[in-house]
Amino acid sequence: MELDSMVEQFLADGVAFVGVVGEDCSRVEDIIDELVVGDGTDDGRYILTSSHAGETIDDALEFARSLSNEYAGEVQLVEL
Repeated sequence: MELDSMVEQFLADGVAFVGVVGEDCSRVEDIIDELVVGDGTDDGRYILTSSHAGETIDDALEFARSLSNEYAGEVQLVEL
């Protein structure tokens, strides 16, 4: 699945947070942010994102599990 399709599915599924780990994770986070914002006309399109350069998957999962309020919830790992 391509990143743009995956982001659209995240939005459709109500995903609140996406954390990115690995090589070029900051660049991938920026791309996700751009895809979510789109042309800026739909303020309902929002996903909290973070990148975790130099961290392990376990570190990023721990961070995701520590989120609270509207970002708390089930955590799933998607590997590309």
